[in-house]
Amino acid sequence: MPSTGRPVTLRITEIFHSLQGETSRAGLPTVFVRLTGCPLRCTWCDTEYSFTGGTTRSLDDILAEVASYHCQTVCVTGGEPLSQKNCLPLLTALCDAGYSVSLETSGAIDISGVDPRVSRIMDLKAPGSGEEARNLLSNIPLLTLRDELKLVLASEADFEWAKARMAEYSLTERCPVLLAPVQSQLRPADLAEWILRDHLPVRMQVQLHKIIWGNEPGR
Repeated sequence: MPSTGRPVTLRITEIFHSLQGETSRAGLPTVFVRLTGCPLRCTWCDTEYSFTGGTTRSLDDILAEVASYHCQTVCVTGGEPLSQKNCLPLLTALCDAGYSVSLETSGAIDISGVDPRVSRIMDLKAPGSGEEARNLLSNIPLLTLRDELKLVLASEADFEWAKARMAEYSLTERCPVLLAPVQSQLRPADLAEWILRDHLPVRMQVQLHKIIWGNEPGR
């Protein structure tokens, strides 16, 4: 925690209770804490509403709202939550309160300071995102088996790029690897066939929350 004596505050877009739609936790009731702001502009981003605005809230206020949902699984997401320095004390406070905590991060910001009790769900941006150059490759050796690496793919070219990165960095030996199709750009059936064809030891995912509720924010 900061030692300035000032209360810890964060800019929050929304806090809501839903089902986790992605990662190995898909289907679990989860409280989502969506922080405001992101330095990236991925071509397929589906949370552009979190780039700006939001409300400044104290750490105590955030913890109180999370507790009100009576749910032990919490996901801190964005935007890019690590773009706010007080994301780190928020993650630690959630762990201290006994929650099972995951962090969704773009992979463009150093993850070394994240509380080791947190499961880090880190993106590796494929060329189709338009942000491949923002990948902070020094994050890769920091990943452990409690973390997960997500690659969102918009095309077969992105899929081939993902295979090359998996081989180059031995990604599937570091942590579970998730491949996901961009909605309306890559057919899930095509991605599934490529994974099976190439015998990849990965998990394919689709966004469960969008199947249930569509593109409704706060779901």
